[in-house]
Amino acid sequence: MASTEPRWGVFGWPAAFRGSAAVQAGLLAQRDLRGPRFRRVHPDVYVRAADEFGPELVALAAAALVEGRGVVSGYSAATLLGADCTPSGAPAEITLTGGADGRGGIRAHPGLVVHSDATAPREVTQVADALVTTALRTAYDIARWITDLTEAVVATDALARVGPFAPEQVLELSERYPRARGRARLPRVVALADPRSGSPMQSRLRLLLVLGGLPAPEVRPAVPDPAGGAAVRLDLAYPEQRIGIEYSDLGRADRVLRDAGRLVSLVDDGWRIVRVTRHDLWVPERVVDTVRHALAMAR
Repeated sequence: MASTEPRWGVFGWPAAFRGSAAVQAGLLAQRDLRGPRFRRVHPDVYVRAADEFGPELVALAAAALVEGRGVVSGYSAATLLGADCTPSGAPAEITLTGGADGRGGIRAHPGLVVHSDATAPREVTQVADALVTTALRTAYDIARWITDLTEAVVATDALARVGPFAPEQVLELSERYPRARGRARLPRVVALADPRSGSPMQSRLRLLLVLGGLPAPEVRPAVPDPAGGAAVRLDLAYPEQRIGIEYSDLGRADRVLRDAGRLVSLVDDGWRIVRVTRHDLWVPERVVDTVRHALAMAR
């Protein structure tokens, strides 16, 4: 008896697919879609039940839904573009441009955010089989759509790294859409963005200090090793005060040990290194006070 499993590898069938297309192609029967092997994500959009439904699969399911009627956008686009900024559990996001009602016949529902927005062809790119907004357009969208200033900057930093583009280009793009919703937020986001941040947590730490009233630290400066070795690149620093600020991921013991080793010569040379962990960020005032005290002591 012939197997009714879709031939994913042979025919390049995507991880998220239109059930009607699979049935029409003879890869599946309608009863298969109702069985335990597949999960219905959106109307007529399915994934294999055995696959982890993480951010990438969420975005691919959105791409299957919107195909021919719009593009993947927002955090879903950021995920497919390789920008590490999508919050855990974020819903799929799409931008629709067709349909008599302006929404292409697709409605928002739990797990899906639907935007209707003007999108120029040069603001769309292809990732695998999905049409997504470019990194620049995605940064422009997220910075307008979310009200959390820190997370808007985090997304802009991450997208500018993978773009790559200068954050100021977000403002240039906004000139094309003078009536766009949320446009007034963009100058503040761009002023705080810095794609040199090595990770979202480093961006959050930088924003914590700046929004806490401290001078903006230098981002990823290369500090000469006083012992004559390779220069040490710190996460954040106030070089004149010889203060370095390092974010330590306690989940990566190997990195913690490596980081400790590379900072020994700086400490011996009079640098003060402030280490910040994810747990420290739960009490942001303490982090700001620690760095403020270090700056005061240096003066």
